[in-house]
Amino acid sequence: MTLHLGYGTNGLTDLRLDDALGLLADLGYDGVGLTLDHMHLDPLAPDLAERTRQVARRLTSLGLRVTVETGARYVLDPRRKHGPSLLDPDPDARAARTALLVRAVDVAAELGAHAVHCFSGITPPETPTDTAWKRLTQAITPVLDAADRSGIPLAIEPEPGHLLATLADFHHLRALLGDPAPLGLTLDIGHCQCLEEASPVRCVQDSAPWLRHVQIEDMRRGVHEHLPFGDGEIDFPPVLAALAAADYQGLTVVELPRHSHAGPELARTSIAFLRDAERKATAKQAMTKQGGAPC
Repeated sequence: MTLHLGYGTNGLTDLRLDDALGLLADLGYDGVGLTLDHMHLDPLAPDLAERTRQVARRLTSLGLRVTVETGARYVLDPRRKHGPSLLDPDPDARAARTALLVRAVDVAAELGAHAVHCFSGITPPETPTDTAWKRLTQAITPVLDAADRSGIPLAIEPEPGHLLATLADFHHLRALLGDPAPLGLTLDIGHCQCLEEASPVRCVQDSAPWLRHVQIEDMRRGVHEHLPFGDGEIDFPPVLAALAAADYQGLTVVELPRHSHAGPELARTSIAFLRDAERKATAKQAMTKQGGAPC
């Protein structure tokens, strides 16, 4: 059992992108979750096309796979975290987020990414729920069209506190849109521990047909705080075994966006932790097949 492990650049913001990619390759990561942001690959920069080609060459030279992530906090508005969103009351503001996501799909196509990540956003105050869902479906449709043209899935993430917060919400969106082929799921393992009624293992099992991207970190029940491995409550070997059993082939990306100050060290300890968890899961599976019980 070998998963394709990556590390998110939103947890390496104190490093130049070239240095971050070199670090991850040296540590043995298979890929990177590349957040489009001003400090790395700025999606609003006038030289985006050339810079994207440079990054594509760097990824190829290092043998790294990539997912394009779009969770930059202030890339569109320097005063509003994650603003504007796909739910913004202002149609022009929603259109700005849609345009950013379409651009992300174009970047992903140039990089040969296996998915583009996104999220719904928080429902604005005094906005009826039905209105929020209508805005989301309208705003995300052009992004899905771009994803369809490029052949790269759009993987939306259930995010605590957002309109689309749970796996049930993901399936509600699928139903509203008529189950479009380009729409997939980003499953954050920590969010399963934090919010879902089912266990992280069951979340993986239930989500398998739609999994296009996985984020992973430790977390505690009811507390949305991304934690280094071992600082939370998740039992990881069964989770990794479930991902392998689901035949998930995308990247499993470590997501520690508030730990950039210790990014290089956490990147080192995280891959060691996850590879050890894989070994434990494999050993348990082998013992089970032999009819014995693990020690």
